[in-house]
Amino acid sequence: MRILTSQFLPFKIRTGDVEYRPVSAMALPEVTELALPRADFQGAAYQFLIGLLQTAYAPVDIDEWMDRYQSPPSPEALEQAFEGFIASFELEGDGPLFMQDLDPLDKESPIPSSSLLIDAPGASTIKNNTDHFVKAGRAEAFCPNCAAMALFTLQINAPSGGKGYRTGLRGGGPLTTLILPSEPDASLWKKLWLNVLDKSHWPYPEPNPKSFELFPWMETTRVSDKAQKTFASDVHPLHQFWAMPRRFRLIFEDHNCRCDLCGRDSERVCRTVKARNYGNNYDGPWTHPLTPYRRDPKKPTEPQLSVKGQPGGIGYRHWEALVLRDAEGSGNLPAEVVRDYARKVDEARHDNLSLPRQARLWVFGYDMDNMKPRAWYGTQLPLLAVPQPQQDRLLDWVRDLVGLSRDTAWQLRKQVKEAWFSRPADVKGDTDFIESRFWELTEHEFYSLLSLLGERIQDGTIKRLPPDLAARWYQHVRQQAVAVFDELALSAPAEALDMKRITGARNRFLYQLKKGKTAKKFRKQAGLEDAPLEQESA
Repeated sequence: MRILTSQFLPFKIRTGDVEYRPVSAMALPEVTELALPRADFQGAAYQFLIGLLQTAYAPVDIDEWMDRYQSPPSPEALEQAFEGFIASFELEGDGPLFMQDLDPLDKESPIPSSSLLIDAPGASTIKNNTDHFVKAGRAEAFCPNCAAMALFTLQINAPSGGKGYRTGLRGGGPLTTLILPSEPDASLWKKLWLNVLDKSHWPYPEPNPKSFELFPWMETTRVSDKAQKTFASDVHPLHQFWAMPRRFRLIFEDHNCRCDLCGRDSERVCRTVKARNYGNNYDGPWTHPLTPYRRDPKKPTEPQLSVKGQPGGIGYRHWEALVLRDAEGSGNLPAEVVRDYARKVDEARHDNLSLPRQARLWVFGYDMDNMKPRAWYGTQLPLLAVPQPQQDRLLDWVRDLVGLSRDTAWQLRKQVKEAWFSRPADVKGDTDFIESRFWELTEHEFYSLLSLLGERIQDGTIKRLPPDLAARWYQHVRQQAVAVFDELALSAPAEALDMKRITGARNRFLYQLKKGKTAKKFRKQAGLEDAPLEQESA
């Protein structure tokens, strides 16, 4: 199977139909989306196409980037650009195979193909019969298309997998952030092209499709049985899109089957794979253009680390870290494609091209606990592309808003527990849902205000968070927090309620919402320090 010329990916057409077509179909105006059978495959397929464009069809400068954004190439033009890379994307055969070890791994015993799926139970889990929630045997037969995508998904997200089974170049379970147009029905081409960098902004040597430095499967694997490491200086910068920490060989059979992942009939099936440890051992600082990072400002010599998925999901409290750079303060380093979008908007305006400041940010990735996936997160957040000179001011404003929320959420959990229990400090168990409820209820209003802040910040004379918007946020936060407290504190059966304890906790909570250190400072900023209580009723 030649990945670049076969009917490799499922594309969603404007009619609503899904059709498998070659990758060159990504630029057709009637193609609006990909339609992979799993959420992690969908994110991986986007990264595959973005990586392919960045490797084989990158614009030389911002002018060429804008030309191709306005006038997408024909499938024939893309096929011509990909022609020199076709031989490097073979899935089966005798030569180098896509994302597979050059060694056939003949000495290894076959293992189920489901081991390519990050959320599949491992051998130890199955042996101990502890696959209670994620059962073994859900997926055993893969068509070639799904086998290739499962392999690629694992290689770019690889968590730790036991002795010598290396983690991905960005660490296990990294977050990926992609720019999407504000219009959901925009063409797939625009959704992809917004995440391609021009070579004047990100210069690198011309990629050689036959080189290990670009595609690690083209030569013998740099084994790491003696802890040998692969650094960024050892490979081509575009290697980051094609990193291969795990050593696999897919085993295909001629056999009619129905794919357990996509449900299509196939004449070729992959039921087993071979694996060996001690693959490429990536180490040192990397800066993948699609992933946010964080550094410790107090330890400037230590490498930056990719941002990972964490329990509690992704919401507006993470917006600042994913969008606004603050290397010296908080250490937040948004993905390069996110930072570059503001530059693209400014350049486009100079050329009278419509590229809106408000777009969408698609954030996705696994939340891993070592080698165990706890969850898959995927969400879309509003993106505000503010010119560089104004980003520090927006950062201050956003921190003021989120700082009030963060303090309120903490107080809310504390007082709900005091309403429920006589000795709340002794209570064990996960009570994160209390804060999650509050964050969820205040998210929509935050993004409404963010849009308004985007307009106000154009006025360079406004230095501090506008008082009217601050007052609006304070009232909303207070109202929603009290509502959540009342809902949860009174949720027990009537005979179990201790109204004296609940009333005491509620009064302390209201006091903190007005006189607490953070709230008091915010109220002053909002011009509410002397407002009567009736203006703040919940």
